Amino acid sequence: MWDGNCKDGNRKEMAMKKLQDTVVAIVGLGLIGGSYAKALKSQKVKRIIGMDRNHIVSLMAKDEGYVTELADGKPELLREADVIICCMYPSAFVPFVREHVQYFKPDVLLTDVMGIKGSIPDQVDALLGRSMDFVPTHPMAGREGKGYSQSTSQIFQGANFILIRRANNLPDHEAWLRNMAYELGCARVVELTVEEHDSIIAYTSDLPHVMAVSLINSDSMQENTKYFVAGSFRDATRVADINAALWSDLFLLNKGPVLREINKLELQLEHWKSALQQDDREELEQMMEQAKKKRRDMFYGKNLR
Repeated sequence: MWDGNCKDGNRKEMAMKKLQDTVVAIVGLGLIGGSYAKALKSQKVKRIIGMDRNHIVSLMAKDEGYVTELADGKPELLREADVIICCMYPSAFVPFVREHVQYFKPDVLLTDVMGIKGSIPDQVDALLGRSMDFVPTHPMAGREGKGYSQSTSQIFQGANFILIRRANNLPDHEAWLRNMAYELGCARVVELTVEEHDSIIAYTSDLPHVMAVSLINSDSMQENTKYFVAGSFRDATRVADINAALWSDLFLLNKGPVLREINKLELQLEHWKSALQQDDREELEQMMEQAKKKRRDMFYGKNLR
C-alpha cells in the first residue's frame, strides 16, 4: 500500500541530488544495461553497481571500468543505490523485484527499460515498501544484435525517452529521470500513460517487427533471393534480426494492441488488393501520395519537441 506522506519526505533530497552525486545500480548488463553503464560513466556518476545473471558479463563491465562494483552474489550492495535501473526481460522483472526488494534502499527510485508495460507496474507496486517509488521508462534506443558486446555510450544520442505518468510517482523522481535522459543525449522526453504507451508501441515497434519477420518467412524467400535484394528489402527486414526470447515476451504482454494493429494492416492490404484487381491507377497513386506526405511530415515537416 502506498504512503504518499512517506514519499513526500524524500522529495527535497532526491531533487537536489545531481547525477554526479548519485549511486546507480544497473541490473542486466546487456545491450541497454551495458549502454547505460557506459553512458553514465561518461557523465561521471558517483558509483555504478552492476549485476547480471551471467557473471562473466559483469566481470567484463567491471574490468573495462564501467562498473564500480558487482552485486552478483552480494545483493546487499543494492541497498547503497539511490537509483536502480532494471534492464531485463519482462518475464524476469517481477520475480527479480520479489526476490530482491529486501535489499533495496528504503527510499529507492526504481525504473526499467521495458518496451511494453502491461500490468507489470501494478505488480511491482504491490511488492515495494511504502517509501519506494517505481517510475516506468522506455528509452527508445537500440541497434541490431544483443548483449554487452553491442552496448555503447552513444546509443541514447538523439533518442526519444518515454516516461510513464502515474498518479503515485513523486514529481521529483520524474524530474530526476528527465534530467538524466537529457544528460545522456536523448533528444526529447515524452510523457504518457501505460495504456497510451502500449497502444502506440504496438503500431510503431511491434507491428514493424511482425512485418519484417513475415517478409523473411514468406514462401517467396528462396536460396537465390539474396541476389535480388536492394535497399528497400534490407530496410524493410532489418529488424527481422530479432531477439526471439525477448520479443516473444513483448508480443504476448501486448497481445491485444498488437492484434488490433495486425487487423488494421490487413485492411490496408485489402485496399491494395482491391485497387490492383480493379486496375485502379488513381487509387494506387492516391494511397502512395498520402503515405509519402505523412512520412515527410513526420520526419521533416514538424518539430515534435
